[in-house]
Amino acid sequence: MSYLVISTSLNPDSKSYLLARETEAQLVAAGQVVEFLDLRKVKLPLCDGAAAYSRSSVKKVTDKVREASCILLAVPIYNYDVGAAAKNLIELTGEGWTEKTVGFLCAAGGRSSYMSVMGLANSLMLDFRCLVIPRFVYADRTAFQSGAIADDTIRQRIGEFVAKAVSLNGVNLTAPPA
Repeated sequence: MSYLVISTSLNPDSKSYLLARETEAQLVAAGQVVEFLDLRKVKLPLCDGAAAYSRSSVKKVTDKVREASCILLAVPIYNYDVGAAAKNLIELTGEGWTEKTVGFLCAAGGRSSYMSVMGLANSLMLDFRCLVIPRFVYADRTAFQSGAIADDTIRQRIGEFVAKAVSLNGVNLTAPPA
């Protein structure tokens, strides 16, 4: 079972990137196979529903998504929703998401957007039959200081999130009921 941790923010001072790196570190400490993808380092086109799919960067990222059994998305929350780069990533890599275990780590400015991932989570469940981890991490601006996670409660919640991801990764969503 392999994990793909994706930092979807394009901001050079991304706080969701910090959540992604902490998640990666905890997965590695738990003995898991992890690949890290930082969208700031990948030139993905905007999804146009046509020619964008043939770009080599899209093919490489689609392969990474397809190969992972569990995908953990670190997302910024903008205007009460997941940042557009995450949605664009999913639109470009489409079928690679089928029947994956998926989880969310969210960095937001305030405390009021904690349900912002639900639209995207619903889409992944309905469109690609993903198993969405029923625990996610939500950190507002007070959890960060000087370019680091400053709140030990957030690190603990990431640990709980990682434990849940490990326990759910590989659940066979297509197995007939016993």
